[in-house]
Amino acid sequence: MSEEISLQVAEHQESWFGSWFRWCPTSLAFLREAEKSILSNLRNSYHGKNVNVGKVVGGSESNVWTVCMNEESHNTPIVLLHGFGSGVGLWCLNLDSLATDRPVYAIDILGFGRSSRPKFNTDPLEAEREFVASIEAWRREISLNKFILLGHSFGGFLAASYAIKHPDIISHLILADPWGFPEKPLDVAKRYNLPIWIKAVGFLLQPFNPLSFIRIAGPLGPKLLSNARPDLIRKCSPLVKNAEEVIPNYFYHCNAQDPSGETAFYHLMAGFGWAKHPMINRINALRKGVPITLIYGSRSWVDRDPGFQIKYNRKDSFVDVKVISGAGHDVYAHRAEMFNELVSTIGEHVDSGTLPPISPEDTPENHKGTDIENISYIMNKIGSGNL
Repeated sequence: MSEEISLQVAEHQESWFGSWFRWCPTSLAFLREAEKSILSNLRNSYHGKNVNVGKVVGGSESNVWTVCMNEESHNTPIVLLHGFGSGVGLWCLNLDSLATDRPVYAIDILGFGRSSRPKFNTDPLEAEREFVASIEAWRREISLNKFILLGHSFGGFLAASYAIKHPDIISHLILADPWGFPEKPLDVAKRYNLPIWIKAVGFLLQPFNPLSFIRIAGPLGPKLLSNARPDLIRKCSPLVKNAEEVIPNYFYHCNAQDPSGETAFYHLMAGFGWAKHPMINRINALRKGVPITLIYGSRSWVDRDPGFQIKYNRKDSFVDVKVISGAGHDVYAHRAEMFNELVSTIGEHVDSGTLPPISPEDTPENHKGTDIENISYIMNKIGSGNL
């Protein structure tokens, strides 16, 4: 495997937080090594490179960190957009499988992971436009004409926004437990029957960036994340050596850096689980004929109603809703083998110019988690920030 490191990124540049207070033991070099510790477990070769996307945000040159596999394949490429607080390393359970038959490009969304961290606009719609513009600038630089776009959670929100703006580029839109689709209920606390202490924590955290506690915790951050994400550590353990240390370490170095993308997300959100401008109110602007598959975890805290609403409202377009039993919000990891099979099947149909068979008619009520499960997953997300 090889790795192209841009000369514009100093290999040992410390984070702004670390350089000020020496409190957060992090740097871009540490993040790079943490990512390598995960991706070195892949069976197939990969290479990483910084892709210059120009001055799309903040008036300064930016780079999007990209992990590439099987670029020599002539089949339709797939592009992966991770969730909030995550990075390319967390696709480790999917990359080998997805790259078997096609090129795979996993990117660190601008403002996250190893990508540049510019200052985004504070207006939510403008910040969203900047995210989308960075993805399009990346596409042009990579010279991709058509691809399958798969986004998880916050990455699903951005994938939908990108598809609305650039429908000609999308062969198939895959939204994995997408964040930011439903409107925020007026009775959130009542609907989820949240305990008083959770309401209090939510109120206290409201003025701050979602992951500020990681930077406040300083050297205790990795341990904090280890306790918050035992599910993901357990799922990665068969592939990643020393996953109990490597996975929290990667999370930490992804999020202890300058919180550029995190701050932009803060301006986009209306409370931790909802968007100020919900995608459900805009998805009809997506050109008819762009195929959509939504993949949810049956135990996830994400509301699946919008997926079924989209399926109902776009009767003249292909929309399929898959609910993977036993999977939580991190559906790509909790049931990786089933998730990979679903995505690979979609890829095969894209290559052949056909559409996958539609799931039988279903209702979201059949796949609702219990209130206890919903609260558990909400608190896990507060702990990990992996939206």
